[in-house]
Amino acid sequence: MPHSANGLVRSLALVGPTGAGKTTLLEAMLLAVGAIDRRPGGLAEKIVGDASPEAKARGHSVELNFADFEFMGDRYAVVDCPGSVEFSAESDAALAAVDLAIIVAEPDAAKAVLLQPMLQELERLGVPRALFVNKMDQARGPIDEFLAALAPVSARPLVARQIPIVTGEKVTGFVDLALERAFVYRPGKPSEQVDLTPEIAAVEADARFHMLEQLADFDDELMEQLLSDVMPSRDLVFADLVRELNESLIVPVFFGSAQNGFGITRLLKALRHEAPAPERAAARLGLQGPGAYVMKTSYAGQAGKLAYARVFGSKLSDGADLTLSSGEHGRAGGLFAVQGAALKKVAAADPGDIVAIGKLEHVGVGAVVSANGIPAEQRSFAPKRPPLYAVGVAAKNRQDDVRVSGALAKLVEEDPGLQLIHDNEMGQVLLAGQGDGHVRLALDRLRRRFGVEVDTSRPRTPYRESIVKGVTQRGRHKKQTGGHGQFGDVVVEIRPLERGSGFNFVPRITGGVVPKQWIPAVEQGARDGLGRGPLGFPVVDLEVTLVDGSHHSVDSSEMAFRAAGRLAIEEGLRGCGSVLLEPIEKIVVFSPSASLSHITSALSSRRGQILGFGPRDGWPGWERIEAYLPQSERHDLIAEIRSITQGLGTFESGFHHMSELTGRLADEVAQQSRP
Repeated sequence: MPHSANGLVRSLALVGPTGAGKTTLLEAMLLAVGAIDRRPGGLAEKIVGDASPEAKARGHSVELNFADFEFMGDRYAVVDCPGSVEFSAESDAALAAVDLAIIVAEPDAAKAVLLQPMLQELERLGVPRALFVNKMDQARGPIDEFLAALAPVSARPLVARQIPIVTGEKVTGFVDLALERAFVYRPGKPSEQVDLTPEIAAVEADARFHMLEQLADFDDELMEQLLSDVMPSRDLVFADLVRELNESLIVPVFFGSAQNGFGITRLLKALRHEAPAPERAAARLGLQGPGAYVMKTSYAGQAGKLAYARVFGSKLSDGADLTLSSGEHGRAGGLFAVQGAALKKVAAADPGDIVAIGKLEHVGVGAVVSANGIPAEQRSFAPKRPPLYAVGVAAKNRQDDVRVSGALAKLVEEDPGLQLIHDNEMGQVLLAGQGDGHVRLALDRLRRRFGVEVDTSRPRTPYRESIVKGVTQRGRHKKQTGGHGQFGDVVVEIRPLERGSGFNFVPRITGGVVPKQWIPAVEQGARDGLGRGPLGFPVVDLEVTLVDGSHHSVDSSEMAFRAAGRLAIEEGLRGCGSVLLEPIEKIVVFSPSASLSHITSALSSRRGQILGFGPRDGWPGWERIEAYLPQSERHDLIAEIRSITQGLGTFESGFHHMSELTGRLADEVAQQSRP
């Protein structure tokens, strides 16, 4: 691990939508500083990023990738984040701990909305961010159109630090507005400074003045100079750029092409002067002394559990005593520098470094560990991500039940976007995540890393049934087995209740025909009889009234009256007219406004009832759509929503009520429930 000249390491997160070129930008940075060599396949052949078999199979990032490099005496720890919304839970906790997020985007106005979820999350966390517009060599149309399309979805003003130089229809270089210098791209080499032509100089003057006006919104001195037609000094301009980026007041915009290495060195030089120091991130996390913040955990074969953590406050040495927020102590059982999939043992880590720490068994993602013996305050930065898609899982080989259970628990511990749900009523263990791709990724890891195979199934729907009319029914349990017999005799009235009423039991007998001590047994027997109705499902929304019965002074017992109560219900339900009930959820879909009509159509086609829609609070250009939707129709809904919304849409849901299901669908459900 190279040494940092100032003893500090700054951390950068690369974020943005799938396909924007985040991992390619990481490799371009590493190539520009000599940390890797160019391969015959170019940057398309990844050396450090996307090293896992799952990422390679999918052709994009599915997990956090870590790397570090040195540039002009300064060190940087980079976190390359997945672009797909399905895998964004990987990044939730990590983003809070970085100094600067570089949002990677394509120069396409139609794709500007793809950046909005990440911009919203960085704004919520208060993480400074810059925008790198990638693939400028493929740009079509004025870049102003892209920035104009992006401006409404950014809470902070976009401040163009550069303007492209266009020759013919191709971008061939850029002008640095802070330095007032022009550069032309040279494939495989650093950009070359050239003189400003009169034509470019005129455009540069207008663009630079606009940049200064944006900076002046947060600097009265600069504003006064502009109003007085005084040209501000370069030192003042750079000071404002640094301060306003560090305080998350602006989003600087840079341009380039990671694939060709265009604009990379200029971006690195800007970061060297302007990226915030680790102290700001430590303050954001509430860290006041030496320690570390856990960004990710992983079970790494024979190495056991590794905690990928960022070091703060002072050097962290191998073997250091660490204190968890709970007060529990642990020891750093090995420190490892991380370069993609490669781990290298190191003796110590500098402040700001991201390292893998071994044998911290009881820490999870987002945990804070202190190195001074004083437990640090534990804060939560990751948003709650309810599961959107689930499958039932069961070991292919019953002998693997314990191994499967342990492997699933480890996967869920590693990935905050996964949940393991034990549905005892339906007799299923559900693996739930942020989408079909997310759950399939977990199943792939289950096979590759833990060597276990599972069968999958669709989650079962907890149907119910109810009744439409009442009956009076006798239930008699009489059995003679030698010695004491069994005798219980009850008469009950069964009648329907309103939807959602559940079950009500009313004892209304006179004369002690059923002794008081055995009335609770009758009620329990009635509940037993409601466990499976004529259609094959639990029965709800009815009242059972005990009105008569008889007993035997010797043979009656609690068990006998419980059996009598169950018989009365089972026989009585056959004459009550059964109806099937299905669970209905209240669902709230969040979608870009352009997709509103398609979302409502998709919900309606799934038997949804649209309740209304309106603007999503704090999300310009987004809608909030509310509807009632049968739970059975929600299983693969997220895949359709994502298809409609360029991968951006999501939803929240929860049980609301039971509703009668009739016709062909009811017949099919009832048929499937029969043994």
